[in-house]
Order: sequence, then C-alpha cells, then structure tokens
Amino acid sequence: MGLNRKILLIFSMIMICFLSACAEKDKLADGSELINKDEFVFAASGEFKPFSYMNDDLTMSGFDIEVGKALAEEMGLKPVPKRIKFKGIVEGVKTGRADAAVASHTINSQRSKHVSFTTPYYYSGPQIFTRPDSEIKTTDDLAGKEVAVAKGSTYAEIASEYTDKVKTYDSDVTALQALSTGRHDAVITDFVTGKNAAKEGFDIKEQQLIERSEQAIVLPQDNPNLLKRVNEALEQLRQDGTLSRISMEYFGEDITKKPE
Repeated sequence: MGLNRKILLIFSMIMICFLSACAEKDKLADGSELINKDEFVFAASGEFKPFSYMNDDLTMSGFDIEVGKALAEEMGLKPVPKRIKFKGIVEGVKTGRADAAVASHTINSQRSKHVSFTTPYYYSGPQIFTRPDSEIKTTDDLAGKEVAVAKGSTYAEIASEYTDKVKTYDSDVTALQALSTGRHDAVITDFVTGKNAAKEGFDIKEQQLIERSEQAIVLPQDNPNLLKRVNEALEQLRQDGTLSRISMEYFGEDITKKPE
C-alpha cells in the first residue's frame, strides 16, 4: 500500500471515530437529550441476580430492569434495556452508549466526579458472606483473608480496607459461587444478592452487615434536564407504590424505603 493511501486510510478511520463519538442526541421539548427521541435506553449488566440477569432468549429480567421499564413508561418513552458489563457501565453512560444506567450503582464521591446520580431508588448495604463453617464474623476477622468481590463495584474498595488479598470476578454471583465451592475466605456484596444466593442453594452464610448505602440511577453530567425528568418520574413511582410493588415481587420485602 502506498504512503498516500495509508495516510488516507488513517484519516478516514479518525473521522469515523470522531463522528461516531460526536453524534448528536435528540433534544426534546423539555431540553432533555436522548439517543433516540422516543426511547429510554438504559444500561444494566445482566450479571447481578436478582437485580438483572439473562434469560434463555438473551433478554434481561430483574428488579433493575423492571424499574427501568417503569421509568420509561412514566416518561412516555419506549424502554430499551441494553446489556453492558458492570465494570464498563459508567464509561458507557459517559460516552453516550446509553441514556442512563439502572444498574444498582452506589452513590459515592469518586463516581460523582464523572456522572450524575438521581435520588436513591433503593437502599442496600455491603455484607460479609462466608461458608457456614467459617470463623469470620466481622470486618476485624478479614485481616490476611482472601476476599472476593465484583469488578468495578464499591465492594472492592471496602474489602481493600480490611485485607490486601482481594480477588475480583465479573459479577457478584460468580464470586459467591466460587466461595460456595470452596474458594476464598469470604465475599463482600450487596446483602440482598447474598441472601438470594443462599436461597438458591449456595453453601454460604451471612455475617456482618458493614454499612448502609444508597443506590441510584446514573446519567451523564451534561444532561441535567434528563436528570430532572428521571427524578420526577422516580418520585411518581414512589408515590404511587410502583417501586414498592416491584421490590416485593423480587425480594419479598420493600428495599425502596429509606431505613430508619
């Protein structure tokens, strides 16, 4: 290939990348911007049962998926769930691959530097899980122990406060599976996820609930009108009982109300 053709090819590739990255979104009457004006494209991982998980037909189900669908309908939009691995979801929202993420993200200062959060749509908390015969009960017992967590989760940061032996998995469920089958000393994950895994037959036991956390929907920082619109829709779903109903359906308890 000649030099001129190589230069032309490289220039064309740069332009394609530039144009795709800068593709304009549809602006609605209220000033909010969407990838497609009639759709709410929301990201979830499909790796976080019962919050989001894959069906045989490659669609996603779960608490987060139902909340995303309810939000879309409340805003008069078509719900479009989009699967992105959890560790890449925040970047995916920042770069316009989804309008938002309904994916159980914990509100924290580090993420808030890059994206915006809605008001919390449920309340959670990291909990220690072990095998039933373990002597680990609290965070004081984690020193020098091997703790498994999900990649990209806040639980990795929490685990590193108590031990220098942190192992990562693509999802909380696979970390809990590994623990159940004899690997690692403990897992730190959302208490609801661990409780659900135990119900499904994983050989694990819940230990200390480390703290409480607020989970929220993630949006780009440059789309404040959409943030306002999603918050208004969330508040309506709280008031009319939709969030509570979805929570009861998946967990048998209401995790959408702030703990006292």
